[in-house]
Amino acid sequence: MATFVLVPGGWKGAWAYEAVIPLLEAAGHSVHALTLTGLRPQDDIATVATANLDTHADDVLRHLDRAHLTGVTLVGHSYGGMVISAVADRAAGRISRLVHLDAYVPQDGESCWSATNDYFRGVFEAGAASTGYSVQPPGTKDPRRRPHPLAAFVQTIRLTGAAAQVPRREFVYCSGWEDQTPFAPLRARLQADPEWQVHDLPTRHDAMNEAPEAVAALLLGEAATER
Repeated sequence: MATFVLVPGGWKGAWAYEAVIPLLEAAGHSVHALTLTGLRPQDDIATVATANLDTHADDVLRHLDRAHLTGVTLVGHSYGGMVISAVADRAAGRISRLVHLDAYVPQDGESCWSATNDYFRGVFEAGAASTGYSVQPPGTKDPRRRPHPLAAFVQTIRLTGAAAQVPRREFVYCSGWEDQTPFAPLRARLQADPEWQVHDLPTRHDAMNEAPEAVAALLLGEAATER
């Protein structure tokens, strides 16, 4: 039995994986989907204003401790790739597999802001204009989305290189939104790195809802790898 810990992307909570979770559980695996600090319905303004990338990494690390989890498959979508990178760097060997699901794979000293493209920097700027500390969700998609702490998008990550010791590291590239994706250069970089497995999905960014069966199959190891 595998243990999956699922970290959502910007503006979202554990509910982002709601279509994938039952598929993993039906296959006999343990699944933990998290909502990060500042993204919970009960969080007050002070909580949102002070939450950053370190806060979110600590959320995951505390969950690993409380649930006594080891041998974890840690999945991060979009911004969640920043979080799982920080967690893997600090988790003392408790992570056996990293899956960056159309997600950032930062290098030491990068932030979500520096690693993204001009389109998303514009989204962050426009979304933070009304408060200065949180980024409103763009568009009119799922109403459950919440303002995302701005500090989490702009804080730089500090990595020691320990995450490179995770035995299995994978990147999933969603190819159906090439007009906006910030991940094409990342895909090219990781394809050239023999320590990474790179998968392609022909969906837009929200692959968990567009193609939950394909995402679950990939997480269960049933999808072919493309390099």
